[in-house]
Amino acid sequence: MRTPEKGLGRLHWADGRWAVDGQPPDVPGLRPLRGLEIEWPAAAVPLDGLLSLAAAGIPLTAERAEPWVPAGLAELLTDRDWLRHAADGTARSLADLRREEHSVRLRRLAHPVAIHPKISIVMSSKRSSLIGAALAQMERQREVEAEVLLGLHGVGFEQVREAVESCSLPVKWVEAEASMPFGEVLNRTAALASGDHLAKWDDDDWYGPRHLADLFMAMSYTGADVVGTTAEFFYLEPLKATIRRTTFASGARYPSEVWSDHVAGGTIMVSRSKFKETGGFPAVPRAVDLEFLKAALKAGARIYRTHGLGYVLRRGLSADHTWQLPLAHFLKVAANQWRGFRPSLLMEAA
Repeated sequence: MRTPEKGLGRLHWADGRWAVDGQPPDVPGLRPLRGLEIEWPAAAVPLDGLLSLAAAGIPLTAERAEPWVPAGLAELLTDRDWLRHAADGTARSLADLRREEHSVRLRRLAHPVAIHPKISIVMSSKRSSLIGAALAQMERQREVEAEVLLGLHGVGFEQVREAVESCSLPVKWVEAEASMPFGEVLNRTAALASGDHLAKWDDDDWYGPRHLADLFMAMSYTGADVVGTTAEFFYLEPLKATIRRTTFASGARYPSEVWSDHVAGGTIMVSRSKFKETGGFPAVPRAVDLEFLKAALKAGARIYRTHGLGYVLRRGLSADHTWQLPLAHFLKVAANQWRGFRPSLLMEAA
C-alpha cells in the first residue's frame, strides 16, 4: 500500500518468535501500517522472521539497535529520515516516496544475490548524441556482470566510436538501415548476446545503479519469466518538471510488486532461453514492447512488475517518442509533481 492508513505498529520478541502486538505477523494485515517499530530483546535471537517481513516490503524501523544486531541491518533500521516527512496530501509530499525507498533498501538486504548474473543489455538508437550518456549509465550498474549490445539504427559506427571505445564494458554492435523496423533491429542486436539474461534499455531514459540488480532480484524471489518495473516517474522536459504516476488515467491503481501483463518497455528483463522460446521481438516499427509482452503471455510466460523507483522516463513532445501521448496526459495522472529533475533517491542522481 503506497499511502498507509495507520501509524506504526510494534514488532517484538515474545514466546520464542517475532510478534506484532502479541500476534504472529500477518503480512496482508500489515500493509495499511506506516511500518513496524522494533523492540529488541537484550539477548540475541533469530532474525529470520524479521527479515521475512523486510523481504515482503514491510517498512521496519528502530530507535536503536542492540550490539548483537548485524551492522548493516542496524544502520538501515536506525536511519529514520524517512519518518520525518509529513504526509500532508499535497502533490509535493515526499512521505510515501521516502517510505517506499526505505522498503526497497530493506528488501535488498533481505534478498542477497549469491552470484552476479551475466546480463546482456540490448539498446537500439537512432540518436548518436544520446549513446554516450546511455553507456555511462550502464557502466554504473552494480552487482551484475554486464555486456552492451548496441543496435545502430541509421547511425554509423564512426559517429559513436569515441563513446563506445571509452566504455569500460564490453560492447558489440550492429549497424542497420534507418528503414529497418525497430523490432528487427532489436532482434539482430539481441542475437549477439552471451549473457544468461537480456535487459532492454532505452537511450533517452535514466536508470539507477541498482536497476539491473533489482530486476534480477525480483526474478529470483518470484520465479518470473519476464520482469520489468512500473512506468512511474516521468521527467517532462519541455515543462522542466518531474511527475510520479501511481494510477491510470481511469483512476485505477498502478501497483508494483504484482503479477501483471504489462511492465515499462524500457525495463524488460527476460532469460535468453525464454526470449528464444517467445520468438524474440516482433519485427514491427512501433509498439515492440507491447507486442513482445503479448507474445510472451501467449507462450505461457509469467510477467512480474517490480518497483519503479530506479527508473525515470524522459518525455518531450509526443512526436519525439514511439509512445505518443501528449504532456497533458502525464499531468492528468500525476500523483506527485515537482519542479526540475526530482527522481527517487534510489537513482543516486547527482
